[in-house]
Amino acid sequence: MTLSNDAFFAHFEALSLTLIDWFYSPGFYIQLGLVFVAVIFAYALSQVLSSRAAIFNHKRDENAVCGFRDLLGSVRPLLFPLLLIITLALAVDASDHLFAQSYLVRISESAALVFLLFAFVRNFVQHKLLRTLILWLLIPAAVLHVFDLLGAVIQYLDQVALEVGNIKISAYGVLRMLVFGSLLFWLGRLSRTVGNRIIRRQEELDAGTRELFAKLFEVVLTVVIFLLLLQVMGINLTALAVFGGAVGVGLGFGLQSIASNFISGIILLLDRSLKIGDYIELDDGQGGVIRELKMRSTTLETFDGKDIMVPNERFMSSTFTNWTHKNSKQRYSINLQVAYSTDLDQLFPLLREVVSEHPQVISGDEVPVEERPDAEIKSFGDSGIEILIEFWMEGIDDGQNRVGGDLLLMIWHALKQANVEIPFPQREVRIIGEGTGQSQVVGR
Repeated sequence: MTLSNDAFFAHFEALSLTLIDWFYSPGFYIQLGLVFVAVIFAYALSQVLSSRAAIFNHKRDENAVCGFRDLLGSVRPLLFPLLLIITLALAVDASDHLFAQSYLVRISESAALVFLLFAFVRNFVQHKLLRTLILWLLIPAAVLHVFDLLGAVIQYLDQVALEVGNIKISAYGVLRMLVFGSLLFWLGRLSRTVGNRIIRRQEELDAGTRELFAKLFEVVLTVVIFLLLLQVMGINLTALAVFGGAVGVGLGFGLQSIASNFISGIILLLDRSLKIGDYIELDDGQGGVIRELKMRSTTLETFDGKDIMVPNERFMSSTFTNWTHKNSKQRYSINLQVAYSTDLDQLFPLLREVVSEHPQVISGDEVPVEERPDAEIKSFGDSGIEILIEFWMEGIDDGQNRVGGDLLLMIWHALKQANVEIPFPQREVRIIGEGTGQSQVVGR
């Protein structure tokens, strides 16, 4: 049964007359005194607890996972509203017991709830849209509830509706969807942040398993929020299931690529072939460090600051090289050429010593022989002897670990100081004289 405009205003006028008569009654001033005492007591108690209780002065650790001490420390701005609600609740019981009336105290208690909601929004809600919806919709609704006008306003807003066939869209339904939808999305994002933080702090699990649980948690949370939002919108889930079965086949063809990437992401996390921090080189030559593993794609960050978004399905259907999967140590080589007149017995120890001096090159007597810097003959070239220098290092020779360029400069200085010649290609051109059978060198 809905309320007409005349009935609504009549209800408001009757309530106003009742309030005026009650204002001149002695019970009004007695309850006003109880409210005043409750406010003073709650304020004094909140000041004492805030200044002397160590638990409320505990500084929150941003890296902690919602510890109990951090939680109590964050409640400090809400201490006065909470104590005020408690003291007013005691005042309601006292007023009912002594004077058999507590209407003003109950109104004050409801106002304290509004005050608590406002303090919560001001100190904890950072999302701009959610703050706006709470301040302009939820708090006014709480004020209307204090004066027992919320039910009448809801019935009035429910009449302001647009009907198309069997579909009815009312102003109340739209406002309810905006408020509760924003709350659900805010709570969902907060739950996702806290849940992922808790999962990623489980050191007994390896990095791949933690990422898998974190992604599955996000998927489950998204499904739950979606179902709750449908309930808020008043959509029947039974009808949705029937509709979903009808269009599921059509969507399956259109979303098979997304589903394939989703399943591939789960498989990659389960078989632990990829993890955060691995250096991946694709079959087309592109490569980078894995910065993020998502359910649909993997983000590779190159050493020149670019992000490569690789669909997870590509890792299942094509080959790739994981440089740091099992062992972060890598072997690299440097090729150079020296003249045939070079004393190699003196050159090789010099090159090993120079390469070993670099701080990022693995060297030392405790290192296995096969991992120490080495220099040897690779081949005999046209202009000189090809020398191969091999060394091991932790990580990839690029970005912050760029070692090859430093070693080339160090080797060049060492060869220059030792007077070792680096040859360049040389050619002789001979012209054979006609009829004489003699040749003449004309260029080198």
